[in-house]
Amino acid sequence: MNKVFNHAEEALADISDGNIIMLGGFGLCGIPENCINALVKKKVKNLTCISNNAGVDDFGIGLLLQQKQLRKMIASYVGENGEFERQLLSGELDVELIPQGTLATRCMAAGYGLPAFFTPAGVGTEVATGKELREFKGKQYLMEYAFDADFALVKAWKGDTLGNLIYKETARNFNPLMAMAGKITIAEVEKLMQPGELNPDEIHTPGIYVHRIFEGKNYEKRIEQRTVRKLE
Repeated sequence: MNKVFNHAEEALADISDGNIIMLGGFGLCGIPENCINALVKKKVKNLTCISNNAGVDDFGIGLLLQQKQLRKMIASYVGENGEFERQLLSGELDVELIPQGTLATRCMAAGYGLPAFFTPAGVGTEVATGKELREFKGKQYLMEYAFDADFALVKAWKGDTLGNLIYKETARNFNPLMAMAGKITIAEVEKLMQPGELNPDEIHTPGIYVHRIFEGKNYEKRIEQRTVRKLE
């Protein structure tokens, strides 16, 4: 099976209106920039986006929000995006805010083939509204469902043509979990290599989880908030 595609547009050709899509990365670190730009060009609408964050106004998922391509946003942090705030308050965008650990575990559960799990996170808060509560050893837990995403779009530092992936530093926060969780996982990498060129001990995502892979280009790798020490 050939997993290699020439570019993002080719790899994302069958994504359509209404799909549920996971987007890897942590803040703006390790996001699939080429895939996001391809979605903007493709002009697909009514997407449900599962991500750690909502990007910023003019970069990352913020580009999809600008074009009003998202119907629903599922995230744990959204504090850097003014357009997101506007769409939320106006009722244009359906939003599900969930604890970050729950977000990660819902990805992991999907990857492991588990339909649901119980967590204490959110008990006694609005997060628990409408969800099943169960007691274990005298403590209350919420039942949370695994995600059911059509596509997972992830970004890695290195990958090979078999789909094995290596992430770099902070990019490991959500990309590996989401790579396991999508029905179809599409990976963009900075360096696409041949089988055997990656050290097996350094591989974070085995190729069995990855269905499509391509070498990205023109990465900006923006920083949300740059803070430096003042010169003395």
